[in-house]
Amino acid sequence: MPLELPTSKKQILDIQTVRKRVAVERALASPFHKTRIPADINLDRLDSPEEWNRIPILDKEMLRAIPPQDFLTQFCNAPRKDIAELWRSGGSTGAPLFYPRTFRDMEYGRLSFARVFECAGASAEDTAHVSFPLGIHPVGTLMARAAQSLGIGVNWAGAGNSTPSQAQINLLKMLEPTIWMGMSSYGLHLANMAEAEGIDLANGSVKKLICSAEQVTDAKRRKIENIWGAELFDGFGMTEAGMMGCEGDAHDGFQVFTDMFFIEVLAEDTLEPVAEGEPGTLVVTPLWTNHATPFIRWNSGDIVTWREKGGSSGPFSVFPVIKHTHRTAGFFKIRGVNMNHTEFEDFIFADDNIADFKVELSTQNDMENLDVFVEIRGDVPKAQILEKLQASIRNTFEVTAGINILDRGTLAQEFEQSIKAQRFLDKR
Repeated sequence: MPLELPTSKKQILDIQTVRKRVAVERALASPFHKTRIPADINLDRLDSPEEWNRIPILDKEMLRAIPPQDFLTQFCNAPRKDIAELWRSGGSTGAPLFYPRTFRDMEYGRLSFARVFECAGASAEDTAHVSFPLGIHPVGTLMARAAQSLGIGVNWAGAGNSTPSQAQINLLKMLEPTIWMGMSSYGLHLANMAEAEGIDLANGSVKKLICSAEQVTDAKRRKIENIWGAELFDGFGMTEAGMMGCEGDAHDGFQVFTDMFFIEVLAEDTLEPVAEGEPGTLVVTPLWTNHATPFIRWNSGDIVTWREKGGSSGPFSVFPVIKHTHRTAGFFKIRGVNMNHTEFEDFIFADDNIADFKVELSTQNDMENLDVFVEIRGDVPKAQILEKLQASIRNTFEVTAGINILDRGTLAQEFEQSIKAQRFLDKR
């Protein structure tokens, strides 16, 4: 591996001192940054908050202002012969961007992804079924290649749009992997399909679930772990940097690899550092994956809390822990009431009788309608579910919803061709 795991906070600080200077030097080689970073910045004093704060915060809208045909020459600073591949940004808001990665970047990229398996306690004794999308977004291919770098065998299934979900369930039964990897919504999707067919995943071979690219709420985690009979480890990363962290055995947040990524958690209004446990904007400076894309003080858009030490054991406990507040999740307004997607998902999945759901907003006769479609587990009377759920939504969110009971497997078929399950649809 190109970078040994640090064993102390001092080692981490020493690495950051050296690599922050490299990050600034590479940024200054970019035409884009030359007009932003003060020319007289003191490279010997970057550990001083006063000097470091002279570097302006960078966000995605600033990058989108660069014409696409000029991005490689104006922002990036590596010749084309050094580029190994391009990583597609998540693109959850606005048009996605494509970031070049050099062959040297890829060494550190694979290292950051490989650390996820080590955080989860995986080893060469394991085999993994990969249900992450395999395409221009890097998470699927990098997770598979990182697994192989640790001697973990891989079945490259991809998401449902490349290997149909029914075929994936058959492969899980036949090949008996010990690890399943994919987005949490797709893990729930597969579990619901299997349960509807009478297949008991909880007694299957999979003992660890490794997820990323989506928020995992507590209720969603409980539901997925119960159906799979496996322990879920969530990873956190971004295409601007790499895989930045993973949960440990305490599952109390992401252990962030701060020897590879310098992080700041800043107050949204003042951009001053926040205290432990207080929410703030996550600002990231990659320390090693910056040979082509000089991201420096990158505003990730994530609202997180941080702690110097989490509750997990093992070598990765040397790193600080961040936890999402889920405030960056989507929301919709219905009849004047704001409803947060994450809060609603948590509310629904807290009911063990509900297998899956989707929400549709529509307008009929100038009236806004909220319709909730659910699939039921077990033999609970439909009328009982309908009455209870409608009352709970009204009491919790102060909105009256129409409740529609679907046959098991209906939503699985609908979600099949989506990389991420589209549970919230606004048709107004």
